[in-house]
Amino acid sequence: MQFIRQKGLGILLCLGISIPAWFLGRMFPIVGGPIFGILMGMVLCLVIRDRESFDAGISFVSKKLLQSAVVLLGFGLNLRVIAETGKQSLPIIVVTIATSLIVAWILQKTMKIDEDISMLIGVGSSICGGSAVAATASVIKAGDEDISQAISVIFFFNVVAALVFPQLGSLLGFSTGSGDAFGVFAGTAVNDTSSVTATAATWDNMWGLGTATLNKAVTVKLTRTLAIIPISLGLALMRSKKEAKAGDGEKISVKKIFPMFILYFILASVITTAATGLGIPASAFDPVKTLSKFLIVMAMTAVGLNTNVVKLIKNSGKPIFMGLCCWVAITTVSIMMQKAMGIW
Repeated sequence: MQFIRQKGLGILLCLGISIPAWFLGRMFPIVGGPIFGILMGMVLCLVIRDRESFDAGISFVSKKLLQSAVVLLGFGLNLRVIAETGKQSLPIIVVTIATSLIVAWILQKTMKIDEDISMLIGVGSSICGGSAVAATASVIKAGDEDISQAISVIFFFNVVAALVFPQLGSLLGFSTGSGDAFGVFAGTAVNDTSSVTATAATWDNMWGLGTATLNKAVTVKLTRTLAIIPISLGLALMRSKKEAKAGDGEKISVKKIFPMFILYFILASVITTAATGLGIPASAFDPVKTLSKFLIVMAMTAVGLNTNVVKLIKNSGKPIFMGLCCWVAITTVSIMMQKAMGIW
């Protein structure tokens, strides 16, 4: 009952928006349900005044339900495919992460941007958006205002990516008969898991690829998410050295840093691998995939509801510019690396 009282209204709001967004996505597959969810959420974000009663539920949908959707995507994925995808995309992941961190560091020095927010934007842009921001913030002890600003900037470019990248992929000539090339691109060039799924799902809808691009992109993105571990531990080590002089060093829990839904995603893949090995057809997992795609629409609706474009533009000039530079740099490097590696 307490869960319903605290989160019920926000969940119902997201559900109420997601149902028409889902059907609109089926009517106009070139746009897709996730994009309709984002846009409808952003519009309502500008008109809803009493946010307090909705916020807990919206936050639950954008975090917990999104993670549940990703876990459910694990059903139907073979671990051999995950290993091969991770191996293929690893060089791109390493270079894009390094590029984003370097760009953020240069802009922080030249434009005198706050060090904490620069770190949050650099890490969040290069790894996994909000999850990376949350993990990094707990390590560097960033203030609430910096966290909010960084997440707003990242979410803004997530929305732009979800809207623009499918069209960009068509212009660049990504293969439309397979989801591999665009899946790698979405998995390495889009910041947050929610927008990776929206971007990839839109490409699938545009070219009738089922969930091929989505499966590829999410697998690449989850491989990329693992970078939270070395980066967070590295930041923790740097901070502990600074605090050691003051005698107030604090141990960092790896369990708190590591996004546990990755483990559940792998477990779902193990179940699928074992089931298909026993002769169960892959189509048996189709209802679970459909549920996952609907939960993705709900999560993207929540992202839209959390994106106040007017406030973002008004108060976040330098952080937005930094986010733009990181986003453009990651996108460019991802495309160049894929071209050099012969992925497309």
